[in-house]
Amino acid sequence: MWSHLCRWEDLLVPVSRTAGRQGLALGEGWTRRWTVTWRHRNGEVTGAVASLGQAPWVGSVPMRGFAWRRDQRHRPGLEYMVSTGRLHGFESLEEDWLLRALDFCGRVQILLSQPFRMRFEANGRWRRHTPDYLVVSDNGVFVVDVPPAGLIKSEDEESFAAAHELSLVCGWRYVVAAGWSPHVQASLDAMYARRRPMSDPLNLRPGLLAAAEQGVTFREAAMACQFWPVARAQLLNLLWQRRLGVDLSEPLTDASRLMPAEVS
Repeated sequence: MWSHLCRWEDLLVPVSRTAGRQGLALGEGWTRRWTVTWRHRNGEVTGAVASLGQAPWVGSVPMRGFAWRRDQRHRPGLEYMVSTGRLHGFESLEEDWLLRALDFCGRVQILLSQPFRMRFEANGRWRRHTPDYLVVSDNGVFVVDVPPAGLIKSEDEESFAAAHELSLVCGWRYVVAAGWSPHVQASLDAMYARRRPMSDPLNLRPGLLAAAEQGVTFREAAMACQFWPVARAQLLNLLWQRRLGVDLSEPLTDASRLMPAEVS
């Protein structure tokens, strides 16, 4: 969605990022004591948290590969993102939904899974945490964790708080993506079903794109075409390919107002 009407992080169910902060060792010099390790094709690099903001992410690779076992409840997979033109890995349905939302309205430039491993001190002991994604976008850099909402434990809250403090040092934003507003998944699902390239033998697209310039609704644009069922499918494809925009902060319905892709 190329629109100023909402941001992808505003579509999430709020989760505290600082609930576990009390136990963190954030005394003088903590940014030099805490370390971060990231990986390039030639090996690993470890440095202090204070230097993470200057890390060269281009050419970085995930800290670990995705694992699969018969007894685990989630399943890894690959999601193609239009915004990056690449396949990106996910380990759960929650992570897959994040990738879809980022692809539609995240304005993503670079996305790296398992981007780094942080070593931090909390409650008198040293712990490690690897965030799920690093997202470089037109709207800034985000560190994202994607936990199942019902499985967040106190140690997870501690890890989230540590990742939040690290992100603040780097001038980044930290997000816990544990759930979405109820209508978001339904809207994304409708457009995702039409994400693959479509031909336009009836030459409907010029009229649909012109209609969006006039600010008409989804229904008005479709019903203006003689072959309106095909027009509806074409509109969903144009939305996913970001040649049109809508406000995802509201449910996608016939009353949704269309916007040209140039809106920013």
